[in-house]
Amino acid sequence: MEIGVKIKDMRQKCGLTQEELADRCELTKGYISQLENELTSPSIATLCDILSALGSSPSEFFSDEKNEQVVFTESDYIEKITEGQKIEWLVPNAQKNEMEPIVVNLEPHAKTQDDMPHEGEEFGFVLEGEILLTIGKKSYLVKQNESFYFESNKIHYIENNSEKTAKIIWVSSPPTF
Repeated sequence: MEIGVKIKDMRQKCGLTQEELADRCELTKGYISQLENELTSPSIATLCDILSALGSSPSEFFSDEKNEQVVFTESDYIEKITEGQKIEWLVPNAQKNEMEPIVVNLEPHAKTQDDMPHEGEEFGFVLEGEILLTIGKKSYLVKQNESFYFESNKIHYIENNSEKTAKIIWVSSPPTF
């Protein structure tokens, strides 16, 4: 970890000059400059003083916070087109997460493959059209602006028996798509 670089970034985000930070910590501007340029390392006490002046703490400073992507755009989606359907993975590499959201576009008179029983739960919301959701031996008609939620412990699939393409947001937990 480049301590000086991180301190410089924090100082700039606080809108402080090197001299202002030095004054707040009873240090010299030259010491702050050397620190930020990785020419010296602070003692623990000095680092704590600097972090306090920057409104932080050692635990925050050293936390291994990842710059995790939170917002995904259309350019991030992964698309798979097979006969009668198009699947878009809305969160790339979601299989490493707890949930896996996809959009399924199901053409008229098309059906997804049977999904075998597995651990987990599934949720869906019909954005356009209507689908027939089959779970085990029961089938449910799910129309536009309606949702479904079930345990994935039986064979399940969806089919579109209408003349219009159906569009569904489908979330599986844990990921199975």
